[in-house]
Amino acid sequence: MKITVAGTGYVGLVNGVCLAEMGHQVVCIDTDETKINTLQKGVSPIYEPGLEGLLKKNRKTGILRFTMNPQEAYSNSDLIFIAVGTPENKDGSANLDSVFSVSYSIATHLEKDVIICTRSTVPVGTNAKIEEIILRLKPPPVHVDVVSLPEFLREGSAIFDFFNGDRVIIGASSSEAAEVLEELFLPLSMPIVKTDRNSAEMIKYASNAFLATKISFINEIAALCEKVNADIDEVANGIRMDGRIGAHFLRAGIGYGGSCFPKDTKALLKLAGNVEHPFNLLKSVIEVNNKQHSLPVTKAKMAAGSLAGKKVALLGLAYKPDTDDIRESASIRIIQELLDEGAKVVAYDPAAIPNAKRYFGDTIDYTLDITEALTDAETAIIATDWDQIRHLHPSVFAAYMKEPIIIDGRNCFPLDKMSVEPITYISIGRPALIREYSTIPSS
Repeated sequence: MKITVAGTGYVGLVNGVCLAEMGHQVVCIDTDETKINTLQKGVSPIYEPGLEGLLKKNRKTGILRFTMNPQEAYSNSDLIFIAVGTPENKDGSANLDSVFSVSYSIATHLEKDVIICTRSTVPVGTNAKIEEIILRLKPPPVHVDVVSLPEFLREGSAIFDFFNGDRVIIGASSSEAAEVLEELFLPLSMPIVKTDRNSAEMIKYASNAFLATKISFINEIAALCEKVNADIDEVANGIRMDGRIGAHFLRAGIGYGGSCFPKDTKALLKLAGNVEHPFNLLKSVIEVNNKQHSLPVTKAKMAAGSLAGKKVALLGLAYKPDTDDIRESASIRIIQELLDEGAKVVAYDPAAIPNAKRYFGDTIDYTLDITEALTDAETAIIATDWDQIRHLHPSVFAAYMKEPIIIDGRNCFPLDKMSVEPITYISIGRPALIREYSTIPSS
């Protein structure tokens, strides 16, 4: 099939590359000239394992192309995927400017019947608005179906998720359009759920909100564990054995981040408010997560006292491993609070430093060498559980740090291994390992 993907961010670029890998003729369009020029050279503007290799392969064969020309992109497509950003407005609602702008552009450049699929995460009712725009502006002879096709890709494993997802959700008012999309995804052997557009839109928001709820719940249990001398790792292991609960999203830490959970939970809360539904549970989920982001600095001050003038090694900038995305990352709040305390921050991350530099400039120092970050540091804060951090030998901290006080926001290390080292090790929801130079109480 001839498929156009509007938007070359995480969702759009992964979809375009993977659809080309399936054998479809794909054109990706974006208004960012620099990004398009980069992609035309076979270089991915984002860090995603496996993406650039597939990009180069399919671009070289000509099955995958990139353009800024809407006539080239939209006039001859069988399917058009809308995959542009829906960032957060100040009131928490989803900003749909790019979605509607693309809809106008699509409508005015159509020359044949087409199915338009919304991959962007949008509030309930958005696909109906897209349809209104398209039907109003399209050429009269052209038939258009608008379908909600929410994506469930995880940054860091997006290629795997595209080909091995848990399900495909197709929200359509036309059974013919739904059948075309079912045929598109049948080779991937994933369960396919066909439903109406409003329900498909809600499935996406509800899925992300539920996962965010699990994260905030386990973090609240972790806080309680610290007060009753229980171990959240042991508690979580016992919980996840219950098939009704499931094994995933039960790792205590410093909260969720990224481009989806923070934005989508707030957008769903706003949607609920618009229809006068008091979504108190989701409001609490968001409040708990905001609190978690500040936890590392709070614990660092309790352990080390004043941080003014002290070197603090921040290990991890990305909101999760295997991505360069720092959007809504806990590291942002951590850095801001450390700077407010007068600390000297040296940040390590194997992928996210360029994005962090655009955010923090020269207010902090950066390094690709963990030991350089740790050298003479008086506190280390682990904000991202990269393999490069998790696989460190615990002796490294004492060997390089001036005062080995480690605040582990991702519970990267087993307590038994850290307990034999001459360090202070404070994690989330587990007993603190305190050395005599620390000021934090043991319980």
